[in-house]
Amino acid sequence: MATAHRPDTLTRERASELVRAWAGGRPGPLGSVLGRLTAVDQVGVELRVDSLKKRSIKKASKVWALDLAIRMMDLTTLEGKDTPGKIRALCQKAMTPQPGDPSIPSVAAICVYPALIADAKDALKGSTVKVASVATGFPSGQTFRDIKIAEVRAAVAAGADEIDMVIDRGAFLSGDYGTVFDEIVEVKDACGEAHLKVILETGELETYDNVRRASILAMAAGADFIKTSTGKVAPAATLPVTLVMFEAIRDFEKATGRAVGMKPAGGIRTAKEAIQYLVVLYETLGPRWMTPDRFRFGASSLLNDVLMQLEKERTGRYQDPDQFTLD
Repeated sequence: MATAHRPDTLTRERASELVRAWAGGRPGPLGSVLGRLTAVDQVGVELRVDSLKKRSIKKASKVWALDLAIRMMDLTTLEGKDTPGKIRALCQKAMTPQPGDPSIPSVAAICVYPALIADAKDALKGSTVKVASVATGFPSGQTFRDIKIAEVRAAVAAGADEIDMVIDRGAFLSGDYGTVFDEIVEVKDACGEAHLKVILETGELETYDNVRRASILAMAAGADFIKTSTGKVAPAATLPVTLVMFEAIRDFEKATGRAVGMKPAGGIRTAKEAIQYLVVLYETLGPRWMTPDRFRFGASSLLNDVLMQLEKERTGRYQDPDQFTLD
């Protein structure tokens, strides 16, 4: 990922200043400031998404969008039955999604559990594909903070380029924003040079207002990306939730000058859905975010459908699904 897009490392004091700046400079403790953020217009968000989903995309633009979707993908496997062999096979697919067709780009990253980072790094040697690792007690986040920090440091030491952490949703929903904020700051520090994606687990946050609040909190604490979901909770990524997070990113950058990336993850399975996300991204954050440095898809089953649709757009024919390796 391009270092030019990476936010500066934040101190707690500076991050708290950013929260107050985003909230209009109003004084008060962190929890009070976050509690007074502007409410989300639920009807407006859902109508906006419905309108953008109906946009007609010309063939040339569709081919470009499908190619971009591949380059933005974090190809993911997060199962208890993951093995070094499975990781190596997935890494090969990440580097050459369609063997024999060099026009198909590699994906942005592969996302795995910490114990499998070394296998992924070895398999990806010499490629541009990054290794992302989940951490901090994924997916629940319900463990001791010192264990979370130790896991992050171990993942970075094993070679992770990116860390996908989960927030403490229990603390957040209890209104203990300070605990969530401090934990993100400590994890960011433990990441060193690795980029930090903060998973909000929006399916457990209950309201759009909470999604907005958690987004601002994570960005102020130093997140390089904010991410919707672990993929282990339903609902996972949805377009309305993603729009709420896009708008928080837009408003946060306007107020603070910091550009933060976005990663919807979980439940995005078709090329049609991926293009819809890219349309909403473009219309909300503009062309500067149409890059893997600022947008990712977290996906385990999206790639093959995108490859099939790309072949359809290029040749007018669908390929047999058996022509593709399993993700």
